[in-house]
Amino acid sequence: MSELVLPDGVRLNVEAHGPKDAPVTVVLLHGWCQDRRTWQHQVAALRLLGPRRPRVIVYDTRGHGRSGATRLGSATLAQLGDDLAEVLRRYAPTGPIVLGGHSMGGMTIMEYAATRPDAFAERVSGLFLVSTTAEGHAHTRYGLPSRLAALLRAGETLGAGLLARSGPWCPHRAMLPALRPAVRWLLFGDECDDDALELAMRSLGRVSLRSIGGFRPSVGAQQRLDTLTALGDLPAAVLVGGRDRLTPPACSESIAGALPFAELNVLAGAGHMLPLERPREVSAALTAIVERAAPARLRPDRPGPSATELSEAA
Repeated sequence: MSELVLPDGVRLNVEAHGPKDAPVTVVLLHGWCQDRRTWQHQVAALRLLGPRRPRVIVYDTRGHGRSGATRLGSATLAQLGDDLAEVLRRYAPTGPIVLGGHSMGGMTIMEYAATRPDAFAERVSGLFLVSTTAEGHAHTRYGLPSRLAALLRAGETLGAGLLARSGPWCPHRAMLPALRPAVRWLLFGDECDDDALELAMRSLGRVSLRSIGGFRPSVGAQQRLDTLTALGDLPAAVLVGGRDRLTPPACSESIAGALPFAELNVLAGAGHMLPLERPREVSAALTAIVERAAPARLRPDRPGPSATELSEAA
């Protein structure tokens, strides 16, 4: 565990796993109102690669987890793209990298690609996008009929504006049990492991009200399909749950359509929190991208860990 102080003084809580001289560095970014623990199963699974294992960087986004609070004016995807650039400068200054993002983390990667196209083209050897979108809230219906979805979005937008001005305070612990059914419905699919839901609730409890509300306008407005189209033949995997109410399959279908070498996988019955809901499938897909991104001389001549091994690690 280490701390990175950003140019504006915000502290990022960063974890680095694996050797500094690994052939590939994997940087995993979590979603809105969550934290680095979203990727705990995937970090564990990548350790099964033994001598081929990559260096893995996970961190809490500003205003989330154990990182410092953000100013309201800095609660934007553009700022998160800048933050990612600083993380790469400090923790992965050389060598090929794989960028993986869940939800807002995927949108952060797209922002980095849009603002730093030369650095992205030079360094990024693989892309892993999970339950995310390149079109803001264009496809978000919350699993509801259009009219009800429009009403819910209006209420959410109003509520986000109020929360954004509520300061760096976190939701009171007494409120979390009352929110649990709504979080279960919104973030998870047909089946939900109690530990996964509990982790999602604990992560939500660490996010400031300013961050919960402040990032909403930027997330809803982003349009980056053109950015993805310009990435060319980059190896990529795109995963989404068939029951995702926040970034439904249409979001991932448009992303995969913009990335000619992307593999799209829709996991039936799953919701938005795929790294926690379906750790085996997500870990296997990430491992495949990491091995494709490795220098040719280091790629395995035999199959990698089986799905069972990845599941046990998760």
